[in-house]
Amino acid sequence: MNQRTRIKICGLTREADVDAAVEAGADAIGFVLYDKSPRRVSVSRAADLAGRLPAFVMPVGLFVNATAGEVALATQTIPHLLLQFHGDETPRECRQHGRPFLRAARMGLGFDLLDFAQQFADAQALLLDAHVEGYGGGGKVFDWSLIPPSVRRPVVLSGGLHAGNVIEGIRQVRPWAVDVSSGVESAKGIKDAAEMRRFCDAVREADAIRAASAT
Repeated sequence: MNQRTRIKICGLTREADVDAAVEAGADAIGFVLYDKSPRRVSVSRAADLAGRLPAFVMPVGLFVNATAGEVALATQTIPHLLLQFHGDETPRECRQHGRPFLRAARMGLGFDLLDFAQQFADAQALLLDAHVEGYGGGGKVFDWSLIPPSVRRPVVLSGGLHAGNVIEGIRQVRPWAVDVSSGVESAKGIKDAAEMRRFCDAVREADAIRAASAT
């Protein structure tokens, strides 16, 4: 059976961008709850934006080494928030909230993804991003051949994706989902509606190619 590739668009800060992302076909919308990010929004602002989401479009909160209290405030304020941990959080720290979560993995030479996947076996999925200084992937593409084919966890492919390379990324990695931020922006935190449509269309094209090759 062919699996549709889910689409997450991250780092939204404006109502118009949330509406355009939903219209383009995003399955999940990410809100950056990390003070040092240029795409950062407050919990109350994220709640306002998440309130625009229709049923079956998931709000995702991105955290980097947040306190338990900060995460609890977000989960209490934004119903059905999926947690995404992008810092140095331990498996216990990710689990303690009792909520579904994604765990970001910073892919680089020498990184043992199989061991990481075992440590975070209760994550909903592993979000694979480029290893750069600081936190987040910096809009950089990592070497997709670093992903071992034997990884047994759902994978969200991230890191420097855009409409021009996501088809190849899906072909090579066959991820459960893809995650885009800077690849659909006109400026940091400002999304481009046309680029979001192009990205979502490219993901659907990649799925159509996979389905055709399987028949």
